[in-house]
Amino acid sequence: MGDRARLPTIGPLLWYQDAMGAIAWLERAFGFEAGMVVEDGRGGVIHSELWLLGGYVMVVGPPVGDGAVSPATFGGRSTQSVHVQLQSGLDELCARARAAGAKIEREPADQPYGDRVFTCRDVEDHPWSFGQTVEKLSVAQMEQATGHKIKV
Repeated sequence: MGDRARLPTIGPLLWYQDAMGAIAWLERAFGFEAGMVVEDGRGGVIHSELWLLGGYVMVVGPPVGDGAVSPATFGGRSTQSVHVQLQSGLDELCARARAAGAKIEREPADQPYGDRVFTCRDVEDHPWSFGQTVEKLSVAQMEQATGHKIKV
């Protein structure tokens, strides 16, 4: 579990219609640990911190107002994706997520920039990507492998 005294600089906030259900699913599918969950007294969540590998996301819902929606109620459309960079275990995590009901959109595959990646959708269609570096490449090697100029 993460250290609240030293929250990471960036923590995505994700809206869910069923935030409590999403928290349970994210724990089961991806291995998140709920460090804090503040319920609204009506079955919703007004704040939460779910930790994984030193990073965290906040899950809240149901959405309120006109500006916040879950992709599940927006035709699966989204304007973001959460990426998690793993040190190991990418293929096992994909299997775990699939077993929990994640919709795998891109099976684990080695990428020309040296990472192995898979992408999926969660229970309310939020997009997630997971990567694991399998080969450290120089910028020149990545440019040659991808055919693109890379600025660093």
